[in-house]
Amino acid sequence: MVDLVQRVLAEVESKEAKYKTIEVEKSIDLEIDEGNLLAVDQNPLNVKTLKSDRERYFQELARDNTQLLINRIWQLPTEKVDGTIVVKVPKPKPPSRWELYARLKGIQKRKKGRMVWDDQKKEYRPRWGYDRANDDTKDWLIEIPQNADPNVDYFEKRKKEKKERIAKNELQRLRNIARSQKSKVPGVGLTPTEMPSKEHLGKALAVANKSTASLGKFTQKLPKEKPSKFTGKKRKFEPNYGDLKSESSKQLEILDSIQRRVPVIDTVKAANISIMQDQQSK
Repeated sequence: MVDLVQRVLAEVESKEAKYKTIEVEKSIDLEIDEGNLLAVDQNPLNVKTLKSDRERYFQELARDNTQLLINRIWQLPTEKVDGTIVVKVPKPKPPSRWELYARLKGIQKRKKGRMVWDDQKKEYRPRWGYDRANDDTKDWLIEIPQNADPNVDYFEKRKKEKKERIAKNELQRLRNIARSQKSKVPGVGLTPTEMPSKEHLGKALAVANKSTASLGKFTQKLPKEKPSKFTGKKRKFEPNYGDLKSESSKQLEILDSIQRRVPVIDTVKAANISIMQDQQSK
């Protein structure tokens, strides 16, 4: 009887050894999209194991990530329809503003080629990114239109327009996220909070006081109102003309401080240079 029990336990252990556990631990959780059966693993690769056995490492990595995806699928809520278990499909991702416009106008997405012809270099170059084709940001000369103002710095204007385009794209991205989450994009300035702190209220009061044509200079103060902490400091300049003796003494002090300055010697750097020269001479 004892031999039979030991044999059964040995068979169970051998079967369990063939199959790995369904519990997989990762330092960084995977980004899983159950609707598209997609799992994104952002954990760094083990370079040492990858170099020793590349094929086995990728097989184990694919197995673990697939197991995590299957585990997430089994965690989805289910319901029975006529005795059949049905898994609820996740809600589709809400379309962006451009996708709604393209669907309304019947615009079909067509993938652009990565390489385009550069007329100046007479060769094919990338459409976007570094060293792209027809890049006018590196031109040392900008042609001014006939009716444009010649006194405007068009290099600075081009940089400003680029920053505005980047900011506009970022704002549009935030609006798409807010629309998908049914929330609002915070405006410019102080964002509203449920329980504002004392510092937040003081800053809001200072901003409101300065939101006048006189920048708060003639704003009527409330009774027992303390002076604002956010007032700017007045800059003080030396007079254009004054005592020549004080001016000459200040300049002499500057010269004395320059002459008294002792150069700092980096002993570690000097020792490294000496060791490197000795090694090269050998």
